Amino acid sequence: MQRINYILILSLLVLAGCQKKEYALPTPKDTLQNDVIKRTLGPNVVGLNIEFAYAMAILPEKGKLVSASVEASIAGATGTYLENKSYYTSGVNDVGVVVANPSVTNKNVTSVTFSVDTSAATLRYYYVIPEEARGQQVSFTFHCESSNGETQEYKMGPYTIAKMEMKRLINVSDGNLAYISIEDMAAYNAATAATMPNKIDLVYLYRSYTTSAFNHALVSPAADAQYRPDITLPTGVNRNTLERKTFNLQDYHLAGPTSQFGIYIDDVDFEKLDLSGSANFAINLKAEAGVWVQTADNKYRAYIYFNSANNTTKSAVISIKRYTL
Repeated sequence: MQRINYILILSLLVLAGCQKKEYALPTPKDTLQNDVIKRTLGPNVVGLNIEFAYAMAILPEKGKLVSASVEASIAGATGTYLENKSYYTSGVNDVGVVVANPSVTNKNVTSVTFSVDTSAATLRYYYVIPEEARGQQVSFTFHCESSNGETQEYKMGPYTIAKMEMKRLINVSDGNLAYISIEDMAAYNAATAATMPNKIDLVYLYRSYTTSAFNHALVSPAADAQYRPDITLPTGVNRNTLERKTFNLQDYHLAGPTSQFGIYIDDVDFEKLDLSGSANFAINLKAEAGVWVQTADNKYRAYIYFNSANNTTKSAVISIKRYTL
């Protein structure tokens, strides 16, 4: 069994260097080997994980694995860890086998010591992106050691950490949590909005008309009153927010892990966004629709995604990516 695991992991170690040709099992080398694959895709956003698979192997007759570690150039946030299970694939399922003690993190180094006799393992490393890394670059050095004293390391990166911020699953409702602040990435009722008028950028409402398609809407407080019918704005809520609605832009981060779409909004999308001449209202919105916005003070650009919309309760759930200009 140990020999089989060694060959499986050795296949991963040489995969990157293989050219297209008839497959044959790789010839084992007589030294400790290691390789890394980055598993996560899309922009690296503060608060989310960067995930790696770290494979290491040595011929059983040469020794066994003793320890593995990962050093990050910027210490990860709470929750960063190196898995103490080695994974292999059985059909479509990943199966984990405990091979090491739980990882220990000391500042920017996360390490494990192996607790079973094994000459091959693939461990997963989860780096939780910290606030300190926002807009910076982070690199990783993977390191392993075998019982015969051999060591290997593998460097990954640097990876750019996005400047943008994100908040998911914000409840909005017509006549209640209707006043949206891009600065706070939150929705407030009218009473609260009246205490912070300079932070309110959008008004959410739902209207059902037989003569026009209005439905769910995000409207700038400064928009013409016809786009916010029957709404009396709280005193001082008057900002003019530019908007552009869009469809078929289901950002994977905002849509959630069950999303079937592999679309990501990144910093560069906000940097290139030009909303000059855009409207200050977006009507006839629905689930999976989105709205690009720019605040009146030109401090923020944002993308607001509708995770869901409920006509009966006149409510919606939205998620926001925000970029500070």
